[in-house]
This record gives sequence, C-alpha cells and structure tokens, in this order.
Amino acid sequence: MRAVLSHVRRKKFDAVVCLGDFVGYCAEPNQVVDAMRTFKAKKFYIRGNHDRVAVGLGEGSGFNPAAKIAAEWTQKHLSAPNRRFLEKLPLGPLERDDFLLCHGSPSDEDEYVFHEGHASRIFDSTDASIVLYGHTHLPVIFSVDQNGRVRGSAVNGDALVRLERNRRYLINPGSVGQPRDRNPRSSFAIVDSSKMTAQFFRVPYNIAKTQAAILKAGLPAVLANRLKWGT
Repeated sequence: MRAVLSHVRRKKFDAVVCLGDFVGYCAEPNQVVDAMRTFKAKKFYIRGNHDRVAVGLGEGSGFNPAAKIAAEWTQKHLSAPNRRFLEKLPLGPLERDDFLLCHGSPSDEDEYVFHEGHASRIFDSTDASIVLYGHTHLPVIFSVDQNGRVRGSAVNGDALVRLERNRRYLINPGSVGQPRDRNPRSSFAIVDSSKMTAQFFRVPYNIAKTQAAILKAGLPAVLANRLKWGT
C-alpha cells in the first residue's frame, strides 16, 4: 500500500476510493488503516467482507481456513480507533459523483463477479453508468451496449482503456494487497468519468519483506507464499 500511495501522489485525482477489504490477510492492519484514515484527500470508502468479519460483524462462515484465521488474528490486533473506523464503514452500494460503489455486487457484498453472465445480471439491476467493484482481486472491465450486449475482458499490466459514452461499465481495479491474476505487483486504477478513461497501474513492492512480516506474525504460510506468484 505504501508503494501504491507513493506512486499515486504523482497522479492527478479528485478522490480516493477504497472498495472494501482494508484488512484481512496481512500482518500490518493498523498501519494500513491508519494511512487510509488520515490520507489527505476526498475519500469514498465502503466496507468489504473481511472488514465485516475482522470487527465481529459477521462470522466468516464462507471463509477458507487461512482467511478465517487471518480475520480472527486481525480482530485481536486492531487498535480501538481502527476498529471503530472499520465498524462505521458504510455497506455498499454507495452512489458518489458519477459512480456506484460496491464490494462484491450492488446486491451482495459477498458475490463474486467473474464472467459476463454475472455482469449482465448487475447491468439489469442498475442504470448506473459506471459501477466500481472489488472482491475478486482481478482487474477487469465489463460493458453493456444499448441493446443489452455484454462484453468483458481482463486487464493485463499497465493499460489505458478508453470508455464509450454509449456503453455502461462495471470496473474492477484489482487488488493492492493480494493480486490474484498471476501478476504479483499491486494493482489500482484511476477512472476519469469526464475524459471517459480507465487507467490501470501495476506497482512493484517489497514482497519478501511483506512475506516475512506475515510469517513472523504467525499467520498461515499460504498467505505469504501466494504473494510471490500473484495467485
């Protein structure tokens, strides 16, 4: 996250958006939340399913064992101010400026949107021009034309995608903390609704140092190992 924030400070933007899961898998949740709480910018934040479980608002019944252990570890280690911050995060969907923000989908923060069939159902449920979502850890863009035809594609590496004004969009910027598209670099995007562009960035960071912190904290080794491969 430090690498991404350092990179983004050289970019022009109007607001910072986090689509949930501030915490959940790594060993420095307080450092992450401290930085995001105090970041000097206009901020639009919503909660993710790991945020929900990490503050005891859910039991994580659908989590795999490593994710459940990490959520329980995070719950024990969060500072009081950061716990309160996560507890108060709004549940999506959240309308802000030209965007609809959600974690999984507008109707379910736990829903995974992987393919055009999923995207089609979301387009049918909202008339928002641009929906921003997370949860899958995969950078991707889906779009629908005026006849209801949906198309989607993964975004590989750094890329500038030009958006068409006669289409509506469902955009996932990928994951800062745990990419899963076999590219280990942190992923984020800058979406400009006036210029109609979505620019995706991949930022290298010190993976070995992050892995060492995870292992030192006693978290499951799989959470460290997967960072090397972006899986």
